[in-house]
Amino acid sequence: MESLGSRLFLLHLYPSLSIVQSAFKPGPGSVTRTKRIRALDVGAGIGRVTCDTLLHLSDDVVLLEPVTPFIQEALARGRASFDLSTPNHLRWRGIAEQTKSVTFLQGTLQEFDPLNSHGVRFLDRIGYKAPESQDDTGTGFDVIWCQWCLGHLSNEDLVKFFRRCKAALKESEKGDSVIVVKENCCSDDDDEATITFDDEDSSLTR
Repeated sequence: MESLGSRLFLLHLYPSLSIVQSAFKPGPGSVTRTKRIRALDVGAGIGRVTCDTLLHLSDDVVLLEPVTPFIQEALARGRASFDLSTPNHLRWRGIAEQTKSVTFLQGTLQEFDPLNSHGVRFLDRIGYKAPESQDDTGTGFDVIWCQWCLGHLSNEDLVKFFRRCKAALKESEKGDSVIVVKENCCSDDDDEATITFDDEDSSLTR
């Protein structure tokens, strides 16, 4: 249910992601995209947002996660899409058919530049393989999704990260490329911004 809400929210922000007749894209019949939609999932954990949200609406996803057990689990789950014994509801959309792709990177948000991924470790790309003449490395993103991970950045690192993300958004005639932030928030205290530090996981809630 939470992932459905995320997909609906993204469609509200970026209605042209809908390729079927809907409230987001009224009109007859389905629509064929003229370009591939590229998304970035940062602090992605085991790939739940990639699987349940982004692969439903985009074509190519870059998944970034710093923690080794999490990124290895995400990679295993993505690769399991090729295994016929994997239940359909656990297969990542479009991977076995090679109509969609996921690229797995290991690294931190502090060192990651969406337009230049040399500071992080490339693990694999599964699914769709673009021709060499259409290599999408460094081409930017239509959607950048940040969910429950930005609390591990200092204020200074967060501002720098957002600036790199803004520079990495693809230019669009409709201006609908987006950065989505889904985080827990503090209530402001007497019109003053509040920041709470968690001693257990060293995260900030802003």
